[in-house]
Amino acid sequence: MKALVLKEYNQLVYEDVPEPTVKPDDVLVQVRACGICGSDVHGMDGSSGRRIPPLIMGHEASGIIADVGSNVDKFHPGERVTFDSTVYCGVCFYCRRGEINLCENRRVLGVSCDEYRQNGAFAEYVAVPQRILYRLPDDVIFEHAAIVEPCSIAFHAVGRMAISLNDTAVVVGAGIIGLLVIQALRAAGCGKIIAIDIDQEKLDLAQKLGADIGLNSIATDVIPKIDELTDNRGADVVFEAVGITHSVKTALAGVRKGGTVTLIGLMSPMVDLPLQSVVTREITLYGSCASRGEYPACLDMIARGAINVDPLISAVVPLLEGATWFQRLYNKEGGLLKVILVP
Repeated sequence: MKALVLKEYNQLVYEDVPEPTVKPDDVLVQVRACGICGSDVHGMDGSSGRRIPPLIMGHEASGIIADVGSNVDKFHPGERVTFDSTVYCGVCFYCRRGEINLCENRRVLGVSCDEYRQNGAFAEYVAVPQRILYRLPDDVIFEHAAIVEPCSIAFHAVGRMAISLNDTAVVVGAGIIGLLVIQALRAAGCGKIIAIDIDQEKLDLAQKLGADIGLNSIATDVIPKIDELTDNRGADVVFEAVGITHSVKTALAGVRKGGTVTLIGLMSPMVDLPLQSVVTREITLYGSCASRGEYPACLDMIARGAINVDPLISAVVPLLEGATWFQRLYNKEGGLLKVILVP
C-alpha cells in the first residue's frame, strides 16, 4: 500500500509499505480522510520527541472497514467508521473506571516514542482494535468525520468543569481546538464567550462560530478589556488552548476569584505558573487530556449541524501531496487551519 512516511526528521516520503497485520481483535480500515494535527507538524522536526522516524503519522481519520480479525463481532466489512486516536487496553485500573484517556498502557496512533511505535493513518490502510471504533451517521461525510477527534478533545475539556447557564467564558487560542471549544461552550449554554488570539482571521472565524467578542492580544491589552466586560470580576471559566507560559498567565489573569481554568494546550512541556495568584484567589485548575467517550456526542452534533466543522477545513488534498502541505503548515502559512489528506 501507499503511505506518507516520516523517514527522517523533516523528510516525508510517499512510498510503498507493507499493509498492516490484522490481529484477531483488529479491523482493517481503508482510510478515506485523515487530518494533519498540529502535533504531527510539531513532531515532524523532532522537537516533540513523539515522532521518532521511521513512522507513519496521522490519527484524525475515517474510512471504510476492509477486513476484520477472527474475534471481531461488532463490525463488518463495508461499514463507514472513525476511531479514537487513543489505543487503550480496556483492562487496567483506569480503563475499568472508564478513564480510558489515562490508560496505563495508552498508545496514540501515529506516535513513536521511547516506549512504543504505533503507525497511524496517513496511508491507504490502518489496523485498529475494534474497541476504539465508532460508526458514522449517514449524514456525516468522511472529511467531517476526520474532525471528530479534535472535536472530542474540545468536548472533553468543556465537560471537565461545571458550566452554569449564562457563565462568561474566555478561550485563549483560536486554533482548531479553541474554535471547537467555543462551539461546545455555546451549545452548553454559556452567556458571553470571549476569544483571544494573535491572528485576526482566526478571531473573525471565532465570532462566526459562536464567540461574542474577539480580542487580538497584539493590538489590545486583553486583561483590562476582560475586566471591563465582566464588571471587573473576570470570567467565570477560562480555557487555555495554546500551551505556553504567556497564554497560561493570560488565562489565569483573566479568570475571576474562585473561577476555573482548564488547560488543554501542550505547545510547551513546561510553563511558569503564578502560584501565589492561583492560591490566594482560589483558582481551580483542570488538566484536560484527549477524550473518553465523547465521540458519539460529537458525531451526533456534527450530523445535526449543532457543531459546524466545515469552516475549519482549509484544504482537502491527495496524500501524495502531503509533504508539501506539511511544509506549508510548518511555515505557518496564513489562512490554513485543518488540512485533510485523502489516500
